[in-house]
Amino acid sequence: MPAMETPGATPEATTALQVRALPGLKEIGAGVWDACATSPETLGAGDETHNPFLSHAFLSALEDSGCAARKSGWLPLHVVLEREGRVLGVVPCYLKNHSQGEYVFDHGWADAYERAGGSYYPKLQVSVPFTPVTGPRFLIAPGEDPDIVTAGLIAGLRALRAQTEASSIHVTFMPEAEWERAGAAGFLKRTDQQFHWVNEGYATFDDFLEALAARKRKAIRRERRDALSPGITIEPLTGADITEAHWDAFYGFYMDTGARKWGSPYLNRRFFSLLSERMAERVLLIMARREGRYIAGAINLIGDAALYGRNWGCIEDHPFLHFEVCYYQAIDFAIARGLRRVEAGAQGEHKLARGYRPVLMHSAHDIADPGLRRAVADYLRRERAHVDALVGEFETLTPFKRTC
Repeated sequence: MPAMETPGATPEATTALQVRALPGLKEIGAGVWDACATSPETLGAGDETHNPFLSHAFLSALEDSGCAARKSGWLPLHVVLEREGRVLGVVPCYLKNHSQGEYVFDHGWADAYERAGGSYYPKLQVSVPFTPVTGPRFLIAPGEDPDIVTAGLIAGLRALRAQTEASSIHVTFMPEAEWERAGAAGFLKRTDQQFHWVNEGYATFDDFLEALAARKRKAIRRERRDALSPGITIEPLTGADITEAHWDAFYGFYMDTGARKWGSPYLNRRFFSLLSERMAERVLLIMARREGRYIAGAINLIGDAALYGRNWGCIEDHPFLHFEVCYYQAIDFAIARGLRRVEAGAQGEHKLARGYRPVLMHSAHDIADPGLRRAVADYLRRERAHVDALVGEFETLTPFKRTC
């Protein structure tokens, strides 16, 4: 991609700015990438100082395992902004020929555009593949100006869109501050919602339960008791305690449950080995055992401020076991580690009754075709109002004690 100037910046600031699209994380050092992902300029006012999904280790494991690759429809084209050979900022970006594995749904947009004679694919996706977790998308090198670098990266994305003849750019699960900045740059703004558990300084799980209405408190205690009543034991595993035998068992759960729910699970067995090899200390694997064999499990990643629940699977069905392994054990771990919240992934209104609260998610979309852009903009205005109303309604359904 050619050298370019960043709109609104001084000539001195834009001297010799270059943008490149990298065909994979092998093209950039882990130290350079991670310095951008964890810089104060990237993190802003957020409380998470290490988002594990944005690490070179996690993203390269997706690529090296073949999960995020041309064959799977996730062709890496990471955007890098440089000046005189020095990296100023990076963006995790993929050229896609489908809309699977994103958790922000645009299938309706694609269908409508195709019916009107347009070509919605390829498109550019700025995200962490298969991961509905909020985190920075414009990663800025330490000491650089966030406004200038973000503007340069956005210009680079638009140049890449033109070069690849993509219809659009989609930046998903981004922090609100980035969302506002993208909106000011002309992106269309979208919202959705998830459910997160918030640690209000609890010392124990019972402290958390005391914040709930009595009926809800009793229900959770009963669920935890009944989940383990068939002689099931729980094993939380991190770091070197996670063996290949554990991954073999977990992958069986993941494939069985994923095939039944989604048809084609996104992650392969090699990915989990690479994850353990490269960042085992950031992995929490919660395994359930009965009669000498593992029957269910859930994988979480550990940040500095949050625990991120990702995938779950089982080969035996037991009442409330899903809630115990995915939600209550996560809360236990977060309290013990002093983490501020648990993010339990996409969807699931049943999480409300377990103490998880509704939280807004943000994405931004840049569409080249003026007609499609107008139609999507009109849809998003109505959708944002609907999401706001839904979050307000969900707030009334949380199990916490009501104060007058």
